[in-house]
Amino acid sequence: MTARQRRYSKEELAQRGQALYESGIRQQVEAGNNGKIVAIDIETGAFEVDETVMGATDRLFDRQPDAQPWTLRVGHNAVYHFGSRSLNKHS
Repeated sequence: MTARQRRYSKEELAQRGQALYESGIRQQVEAGNNGKIVAIDIETGAFEVDETVMGATDRLFDRQPDAQPWTLRVGHNAVYHFGSRSLNKHS
C-alpha cells in the first residue's frame, strides 16, 4: 500500500473541492447519482463516482496516482451524517 502525502490543509482541500464541484462537476453527476460519493482531485479536477468513499477514491487513484482527493455525497452537504434529525420543519 502506498503512503500518500497530503499537500493542502483541510480547509484549502474543502474550499478547492467545493469550488470544483460547484463550477461544473455537480451538473455532470447529480442526475441519477443522489446519495453516491464523488471523489474529486483538487489539483486536476478529475473525479469518480461510486457507492462508497473507498470505491470512488480507489478509482480516482487508479487514474491519478498522485491525486489530492476531496469527497462529497451527491445531493447532500456532507459525506456522513451523525445522529438522528428530521429534515421536516414543524411549525
